[in-house]
Amino acid sequence: MKKVLLILVAALVAAPTFAAKKNKEEKNSKPVFTVVKQLPITSIKNQNRSGTCWAYSTLSFFEAEILKATNKSYDLAEMFVCNKDYMERAELTVRMHGDSDFSQGGSAGDVLIIIKNHGIIPEDAMAKPGTMIGDSLANFNEFFSVMTPYVQAVAESKSKNISTQWKPGLQGILDAYLGKTPERFTYEGKEYTPKSFAASLGVDWNDYVSITSYTHHPFYTSFAVEVQDNWRWDHSYNVPLDEMMRIIDNAIDNGYTIAWGGDVSDDGFTRQGLGILYDLKSAGENLSGSDQAKWLKLKPAERKNLAEELGVNAPEAKPSQEQRQKDFDNWELTDDHGMHIYGLAKDQNGREYYMVKNSWGETGDYKGTWYMTKAFIAARTMDFLVNKKAIPADIREKLGI
Repeated sequence: MKKVLLILVAALVAAPTFAAKKNKEEKNSKPVFTVVKQLPITSIKNQNRSGTCWAYSTLSFFEAEILKATNKSYDLAEMFVCNKDYMERAELTVRMHGDSDFSQGGSAGDVLIIIKNHGIIPEDAMAKPGTMIGDSLANFNEFFSVMTPYVQAVAESKSKNISTQWKPGLQGILDAYLGKTPERFTYEGKEYTPKSFAASLGVDWNDYVSITSYTHHPFYTSFAVEVQDNWRWDHSYNVPLDEMMRIIDNAIDNGYTIAWGGDVSDDGFTRQGLGILYDLKSAGENLSGSDQAKWLKLKPAERKNLAEELGVNAPEAKPSQEQRQKDFDNWELTDDHGMHIYGLAKDQNGREYYMVKNSWGETGDYKGTWYMTKAFIAARTMDFLVNKKAIPADIREKLGI
């Protein structure tokens, strides 16, 4: 009995020590960020139940560009862009007899082209997202369930020719769910058209270029990145990986933000607000004996959970040009999400992270901002839109811009 009591006492003494050690480890693995540079941006928005990250992230980028140029803050209308863009996407789908992807997604280039061709309006100049169906935020579930079969029916028609009425019919669907786009509106006491409003915002819409980095096309040329949401076949300038990263760093150093498009399906992209290029293979190799055996038996989701527990102490893979190309060709580097890079920070270990504005509302540990490491961005970038003035002079010379 005395022996049992001694064991119980020892266990009670050890328990707080073990808990304290565990809490200390968790505390040490949780990121503590120090901001290196943070550029001014507009407020966090919420795309809600709509595949419109491309519109939200790119308009956020342009709002930051206007803020930099004029010191004035604007809230530009995503649904104006969507209304115009989906009509043009439908036109191409019909022109291609259905052999073109008609979906909610898009690219930063879509937004720029819409602004150049149609202009832009402030958020208050048309119905706000979701309000046409009685919601407080965008909700495209019913909208696309109605619109997609309509477009497919026209595109796949067996008729020798199609009527002229399918466009007014589609415009009716767009207006019913998104709201009508105004031909004229008043803003701060002055009357505008969408084009005259775009011209008044203090930026040159010809200053923006798209950048990417792949080896299946020559460097210092432009090509259309081969992803479905680049349905306009809009071109990006192709540069080596190290120069792609130099452009991002040079932009931030000089007060320019970036409209980023890339892959967030990677294990290292968390809902809590982090993007780390976890090297799970190295994590397993660094263990020994029974620990490594246990690691190898874990399911991928379980390994991811353990990597997340390691937090800033998790080993990170080194991105390379070759691996980027391999991942792209194997469909492992995909076009998932658009976000807005606006700053640089470091964690307690000195690892550098880009500060990235998301469009999921004030979610995650950082209220709508994601901290994504330089390695993650290097490995998972599809392409990005940037002011050409933000590109280092030697790279601009090579690109001829």
